[in-house]
Amino acid sequence: MALTRAQAVAHLAVALDTSERDEVVRLARVLAGRAGTFKVGLEAFTAHGPDLVREVRDLGAPVFLDLKLHDIPNTVERAARNAARLGAAMFTVHASGGEAMLRAAVAGAADAERPPAVLAVTVLTSLDDAALEGLGIPGGAAGRVRVWAEMARRAGCAGVVCSPQEAAALRAALGAGFLLVTPGIRPAGAASADQRRVATPRAAVEAGADVLVVGRPITGAADPAAAAEAILAELCAP
Repeated sequence: MALTRAQAVAHLAVALDTSERDEVVRLARVLAGRAGTFKVGLEAFTAHGPDLVREVRDLGAPVFLDLKLHDIPNTVERAARNAARLGAAMFTVHASGGEAMLRAAVAGAADAERPPAVLAVTVLTSLDDAALEGLGIPGGAAGRVRVWAEMARRAGCAGVVCSPQEAAALRAALGAGFLLVTPGIRPAGAASADQRRVATPRAAVEAGADVLVVGRPITGAADPAAAAEAILAELCAP
């Protein structure tokens, strides 16, 4: 598997997870052309709100708004409508909120002129089988991810967020056209930190991932542009 540079860039989403607005903007500018998507998550959003989403969007790359909405269906539908109006290309909701909540999110997003992709977060990559057992959720991560991914597709979601370890099974089960977005991406030699279910960028793409979410290995590097280029080179290598 060797991607063209354009394909590799389209696969890469950089997580701009910091509370400092100037740092978010700096990283977005430095990494422009090296990432197909910029992820704005809870930390940045709670610090700077919708204006930051618009500012990052206006720098040229689509925004992946990762707020993991999880509430009663009515509230989620209205929040989804607001997320769509911000111009986000994708946003997240928790699959554990249930099928009615997921359908409400899809309905809210559909209100926009350009509806964003609604992604259902399955099992956080910081959790493993033992952690799920401790939460009283039987069956392990792989089984739970499969059940929630199938529910998300029934509800009309464009795709799911899963670990790269579940990507191959989901691709085989759900087919092409259903987005698989994978955090927990760690280049060879990088620390896994608080992530439990991880894989290298190349392994994730070979498993069927459409979007690779990479944060600290790029944003925490001494040279973020060089770190991003190294990942792109891995994806393009024959």
